[in-house]
Amino acid sequence: MSTGRPRAAPVAGRLRRARPAGKPAARSAPGPASLLLGRIANELPGLRVSEQSVGKYVLAHPGAVIDLPFEEIARRAGVSQPTVARFCTALGFSGYREFKLRLAQSLAQGVPFVHQDVAPGDDLSEVGAKIFDHTVAALLAVRNHLDPGAIERAVKLLAGATRIEFYGQGNSGIVAQDAEHKFFRLGVPVNAHCDPNVHAMAASLLGRGSVVVAISASGRTLDLLRSVQIARESGAATIAIAPSGSPLAAACDVALLADVPEDFHAYAPMTSRLAHLALIDLLSVGVALRRGPSLAPRLKRAKDVVAERRVAG
Repeated sequence: MSTGRPRAAPVAGRLRRARPAGKPAARSAPGPASLLLGRIANELPGLRVSEQSVGKYVLAHPGAVIDLPFEEIARRAGVSQPTVARFCTALGFSGYREFKLRLAQSLAQGVPFVHQDVAPGDDLSEVGAKIFDHTVAALLAVRNHLDPGAIERAVKLLAGATRIEFYGQGNSGIVAQDAEHKFFRLGVPVNAHCDPNVHAMAASLLGRGSVVVAISASGRTLDLLRSVQIARESGAATIAIAPSGSPLAAACDVALLADVPEDFHAYAPMTSRLAHLALIDLLSVGVALRRGPSLAPRLKRAKDVVAERRVAG
């Protein structure tokens, strides 16, 4: 079964680190887009001072650059337009157009996660820009590697389920609870379980027609893997929201892959959680569409009940 796992990008060769001022650099291959921002950071010391200004602006505002015209990036970096052109050429690109294309690809693959980390000296505007850039890059990375076949199979299982259960622990437990909140309105019994003992017992009581969605940022949580095994032995179908190559992705009938660079030693990993929430939204909308117009009256009743408890205005 294809799970749409993205292939690992090859490692680029080492590029030159410095060149004498005024001497044109030999044109080197641009290398994989997934290494572009890292290359800019590494190449910065060897560029002319004016070209460094362009590079520093790109590193600080990668998401903005892909939407900026040639003359605007020159203005914001405080350099001339020919300097922007030389900067692109120095990195091995034919010009600004090719550079922007590769930068957009780089952001879509979720690259700016190392040199864009929040630093203690950052002011709040920088912190905000970095966090939002990380989030957008993570969502684009997951979107660009979605396997339509896996999504279709997952939606088909959920739309035909007699019971749906979402399992997750820690941050993933919060995603499981959000999934329960979305799916309980769709006309099928649904529960979210975040405690390992509880979801193991719940899995043992399932049967054919039941579906378990197991959510994990690492895909390596032993208790979650055990509950998935119990659910399958009980006859339930299983769906994983997990990274490619993880034991959880391999253990389930369908794997929705969320490959998001994340520091799992951090107190509360953020980007993987947001990517998982987006996948839950995708599944809930897909199931609603699959169930068709007959679901509309149920959704309207639920909305009306909530509306009665709001202050008019």
